[in-house]
Amino acid sequence: MISITRRFAWCAVIMVLTAPILAPSQDIFEPEGYRTEDYRAPTPTTLKGARVVTTAEAEQLWRTGAAIFLDVLPHVPRPPNLPPGTIWRERPRRNIPGSSWLPDVGYGALAPVTEKYLRTNLAHVTEGDRTKALVIYCLRDCWMSWNAAKRILYMGYANVVWYPDGTDGWAEAGLPLRESVPEPQPSQ
Repeated sequence: MISITRRFAWCAVIMVLTAPILAPSQDIFEPEGYRTEDYRAPTPTTLKGARVVTTAEAEQLWRTGAAIFLDVLPHVPRPPNLPPGTIWRERPRRNIPGSSWLPDVGYGALAPVTEKYLRTNLAHVTEGDRTKALVIYCLRDCWMSWNAAKRILYMGYANVVWYPDGTDGWAEAGLPLRESVPEPQPSQ
């Protein structure tokens, strides 16, 4: 009969050997394309072709005016099927002061009207200069900013900066936030 001490030792050996197999991976790898589901989940620490910044680095870019800040958090519109007279209170979005809010451009697939919205607003905020620094963000653990930054890179913008901690990291650092409204849709 195996003693309790020996049995415990064998259990410990088995746990040590199988721990790497059973433990969840902490590394999130960049997908080939865009993330198309489960947008509120841990993101990679990298984005090929973009510079990834911390809150301190984003703050420095903001304070010096060295970059254009783009918030890509989705916007929840008033549901079209609400009965007449129903009170609808839009949830306010507080973002980094001076940012342009371009909601819904971080989904994995964009409708043509949304892609046009992104292209038009990028051309406007950069004044046609594809080398201007663009800081893309939304919230921490949100694939919307990762997708949008990747999409903007593919559109030919050369100085894309991804800020993965977004307004969560900004607020935690005690930096200012202000209420925002989405940029208007381009005229048809």
